[in-house]
Amino acid sequence: MGSKQKLGARGEEVVARYLVERKYEILDRNWRIKGGELDLVAISEFGVIAFAEVKTRSSLTYGHPLEAITRDKAYRLQRLALAWLAVHHKWGFEYRIDCAAVIVKDGIKFEIDYRAAVL
Repeated sequence: MGSKQKLGARGEEVVARYLVERKYEILDRNWRIKGGELDLVAISEFGVIAFAEVKTRSSLTYGHPLEAITRDKAYRLQRLALAWLAVHHKWGFEYRIDCAAVIVKDGIKFEIDYRAAVL
């Protein structure tokens, strides 16, 4: 695993812990199909499924991590979320697509900017 992949995996782990601390249960990590990958799938204590796209950076040199989520990426996430719901027989569940930016400070401190979609 390269350094970018390790950084991304660390960011996903930090966001998973962030969600668990907020009473979410992690249902899936790095779920893949031909059309792409969902980083984290979690369900809230109220039964809302959150598909979290995680972007991790070690600095803001190339912009804020959430700037990497383009319109095409957002459409792809929507298609992947619907596919996940179908495969896991969760039609009818309320869901949303969230984004999380993780910025690593000094290689050890993680700053999380979590944006839950407004329903």
